[in-house]
This record gives sequence, C-alpha cells and structure tokens, in this order.
Amino acid sequence: MSSIMTLFLIAVLGYALGSIKIKGLSLGTSGVLIVALVFGHFNFEIPTLVRDMGLVSFVTAVGFIAGPRFFNNFKKKALSFIFLGIAIILVGAASCAAVIKLCAIPTPLAVGMMSGALTSTPGLAAAIESTGSDMASIGYGIAYPFGVVGVVLFVQLMPKFVKLDIDAERARLDEDYKEETHAVKGKPWRNLDEFGMLPFAAAVVIGLLIAKVSIPLPGGAHFSLGTSGGPLLAGLLMGHFAHAGSISISVPHPTLEVMRELGLALFLMGAGTNAGKGFVEILGQYGVALFFLGAIMTLLPMLIGYVIARKVFKIDVLNTLGSICGGMTSTPALGTLMSLTRSEAVAVSYAATYPVALIMVVLSCQFIPIIFS
Repeated sequence: MSSIMTLFLIAVLGYALGSIKIKGLSLGTSGVLIVALVFGHFNFEIPTLVRDMGLVSFVTAVGFIAGPRFFNNFKKKALSFIFLGIAIILVGAASCAAVIKLCAIPTPLAVGMMSGALTSTPGLAAAIESTGSDMASIGYGIAYPFGVVGVVLFVQLMPKFVKLDIDAERARLDEDYKEETHAVKGKPWRNLDEFGMLPFAAAVVIGLLIAKVSIPLPGGAHFSLGTSGGPLLAGLLMGHFAHAGSISISVPHPTLEVMRELGLALFLMGAGTNAGKGFVEILGQYGVALFFLGAIMTLLPMLIGYVIARKVFKIDVLNTLGSICGGMTSTPALGTLMSLTRSEAVAVSYAATYPVALIMVVLSCQFIPIIFS
C-alpha cells in the first residue's frame, strides 16, 4: 500500500473512531493516534517528513492564534505560568526517579517512559543522547499512547467533574479575548495573499531557524527549542505584531483553523505509526506493568498541576486546562480542548506554559541519567 493511501486510510478510520461518543466523551482527533498505532504494529509506515510537517503546521497555527493575547496575558500571570510549567515537569521527573529507584527499571527505559508520558519528542531526543541507548525509544513507545489519550480525556472529564458551565465560561474568555485583540485588529493592512499562506510559511521558516539555535549546558549537553518550540515562538511574535510596516503578517482565522487541524492529524499519524512498531513485543519483554507506571507519570503531574493552578494561583478552569496541556507539552489535548470549548482563548495559557515545560522536560531527560549513572 502506498504512503498516500496509508495516510488517508488512517485519517478515515481515525476520525471515525474519534467521532464515537460514550457518555459525552470522545477521542476526537486522537482517534487518529490509536489507528496509527495499530497500523504501525503491522509495519505500515508514514514518512518522517509528514510527521514533521504536521508538527510545525500545528504549533505555528497555535502561535498565530494565541499571539494577539499572549504577551498581555503572560505579563499578568507570568510567575503563575512559569511555576506551573516547572512544577508539572518536576512531578513527572520525580515519578521517573521513583520508578528507577523503587522498581529497578533501567534508567534509559524509565527516562524514555517519562518523555512518552509527557508526549515530548524533544525530551526523547535528549534522553537518547544523554543515555546513549535505544532503550529510551522503547520506553517512549510504551508510555506515549496513554500520554496522549490520558491528557485528552482529562481535559474532557475535568469540566464534567467540577460541573463547569462551559458555555458561560467560554463567553467570558472570548469577551476578554476580543477586548485584548481589538487594538491589533483595528487597522487594515495590505495583504500579500488572500489566504495568508505567505506569512504562515515565513513563520515556519523563521521558527525552524530559531530551532537551530543551540545553548550549551553543563555536562556537554545542549538545549534548543526544536521543531515544536521554534515555530511556536515565531507564530506568537507574528500573531502579536500582526504587521510589518504597512504589510500584514497575520493569517486569516479560517486558514489557521485548517492548518491547526490538518497539522495535528498528520503529526499523530507519523508519531503513532512510529511508536506502534514492535509495541506488543516490547510489552511482552518488559511487562505490562510498564504501561501502568507510564500512566502514573502522566496522571500525577496533571492532578498536582490542576490543584496548584486552581487553589494556589486561582486560575479559572479553562485556562487551567490550557496550562496543563502546555505543561504536559500535549498538542493533541490542546486540539481537543479547543474543540470542546469552541474557543481559541484557551490556546493562550497553553502557549504561555509550553515553552517553560519544554525546557524543563529536556533538562530532566538530560540530568536524570547523570544522577542515576
């Protein structure tokens, strides 16, 4: 079967699965991930280029969507978002350390599980580099599926659990969003193309150049924003400024919505087929208990992050969930949250927390192997 046929067949089956609702809950776009895992198990492949294109398209669109409100919001709650991003990853890192110490799991396998539980591909890259072992990829493959699905279900279940009036909360968030973006959108600028693909592509190019900037760390390691953080930052900046002189560098919302959804689906197809290879054999070799340990690494950071955001920083529920999506570096969960709330405003708290969490998870994947070596 050709790659194109595989791609669209996964899309058809994945969206069909994601549309099934049980007591109001559905997988949404994450249904694509489940189907992709099955295809990956049977050795179907999606080119890496497809996954990378999906990732940069999604995060760039999120950056443009969040940009008009991001910097104002970040200035108001900067410490809250920074602390949340740090706290969520530290809980995940502590869980990883406990798994290594108490369960006698090999360090490369445990660190890979942590990167999978936090759905962090840059974290996996750091884990492979710091441990020098392919076992990190095995751990990532075990924990990644629940890392994705767990956060997706969490953002759907929590509003039901706290009996949140989503419509009322969305109306309040959208009103704030409109007020804060009115000044940006108030003056017409000259558009270079009708659909905004030129500024979108420019943001991707700039973001990928930012992604190449490498910062040296102790122990010979290096940190970079990568293909997820670089385009996100570029999208945020261009979405915030909206124009360069008399030229518009903003992108119409219909274009952003399409690129966001298409990018997410492509990324899940690539990540799923890759993680699905040898998945059953891996569980058979290392034990089904690894799946549950990975699930703990996903659940604990979310629960503790939610309590901190709500009780300590008094952040509203929807922005708390957006922050958790960012803290867990979960792009699929953000897509689900935006679909659930039918609001773009939740992307702001995601974008505010995500960069901090990204830095922390990469550092954790680099330093845990040093500590337990």
